[in-house]
Amino acid sequence: MHEDLREKAKLAALEYLRAARADAPKRDYIPPSGKKIGEEELCAMIDASLDMWLTAGRFNDMFEEAFAKKLGAKFALTANSGSSANLIALSALTSPKLGERALKAGDEVVAVAAGFPTTVNPIFQNSLVPVFVDCDPETYNIRADKIEEALSPKTKAVFIAHTLGSPFDLDKISEICRRRNLWLIEDSCDALGAKFRGKYAGTFGHIGTFSFYPAHHITMGEGGAAVTSDPLLRKIMLSFRDWGRDCWCKPGKDDTCKSRFRLKRGNLPDGYDHKYTYSHIGYNLKITDWQAAVGLEQLKKLDSFIAARTENARFLAEKLAGLEEFIALPKAQAETEPSWFGFLISVRAGAPFSKRELVEYLEENGVGTRQLFAGNILRQPMITESGAPLRIGGGPIKRGNELGEADYALLPGTEAIMNNSFWVGCFPGLGERELSKTAAAIRAFAESKSK
Repeated sequence: MHEDLREKAKLAALEYLRAARADAPKRDYIPPSGKKIGEEELCAMIDASLDMWLTAGRFNDMFEEAFAKKLGAKFALTANSGSSANLIALSALTSPKLGERALKAGDEVVAVAAGFPTTVNPIFQNSLVPVFVDCDPETYNIRADKIEEALSPKTKAVFIAHTLGSPFDLDKISEICRRRNLWLIEDSCDALGAKFRGKYAGTFGHIGTFSFYPAHHITMGEGGAAVTSDPLLRKIMLSFRDWGRDCWCKPGKDDTCKSRFRLKRGNLPDGYDHKYTYSHIGYNLKITDWQAAVGLEQLKKLDSFIAARTENARFLAEKLAGLEEFIALPKAQAETEPSWFGFLISVRAGAPFSKRELVEYLEENGVGTRQLFAGNILRQPMITESGAPLRIGGGPIKRGNELGEADYALLPGTEAIMNNSFWVGCFPGLGERELSKTAAAIRAFAESKSK
């Protein structure tokens, strides 16, 4: 009987959804990103709601298992955002449980300035020092050939992103990390489904992170995940995600270790309740079961979403052929299969127009655009108005509020990306009509300026 009532609840909700969508006004504006969700996700949310469990539960367990299996990793841990997954990942490397390999205050982490702030923020938040290496303005990824000259005896990790779904040089960077005994975190928040030699990005390093914000390849609304195949790292990340506690019991479960009142930790009394023993200064970054339920349905569609992004990017490249004198189109690393988050375009030096002029024209004509996030993050107020320590390449440690034009000039590729690059949409919600309008607007503007 209860199952019949569940089905009735779903049918009523579906009737509402169909009516609401039928009445929704049509928009002429072409967004650069967006979610693509349907009736399956709504039914999954209703299922989770009727459980009345609320916090992470059975749907979360199923999602973590399915996500890890999809990527070929041993473990996946959900988080309330990709940014939180980044925080969990880097914080885990500071754990005393890692012994001599644990990151300590003042240790250095290789980073890039052309990207999203929350790849860099956890470095500062853990009292570590980011070492900024330049990016290649053609691939938009880190210049792997510049990493080693930026290292010092205090450099202990590399924490960088696969830019807009295009993998960085995993061969070279993985080799450097192995040889130098450096931790590698792959920020794959914009790159779910991207591959290098047939293996998923996010599974080459010690930890990979992902985002499920509505703009990303799959969505939970808000949400993210960290994956690893290292059991110790998984246990540490779980602790940081779940209040810093030492206990690994899931919500609603007790005494999984069969030693709940038999352990000795810190200077606590013998047998102090393991559920209330804390081994790290952690957070509460869990998701709800509603989010996990949506994620499960989205994961089933991931391959089709990636195929659509790939085809949409190919379509745009084809429609923009012949404009290479004025604009540069995306270029992937060798042996990679990008999972494009957006379609990157750079205005070439010497073009008869600027990036800003082109972007303003597109926005005025209903085509949404986005910057490559922070541009050069070293120019952002979060850096220039703080005294946070950092290094640029092989240079000395400086404070953010001490930086000037001579320092920015040390990252010429990053500066070029900030000044010349932007992206337009290629997500699955766009069809031939929207993509044709995007390409036509770019072509019309370029040709009008070249006369």
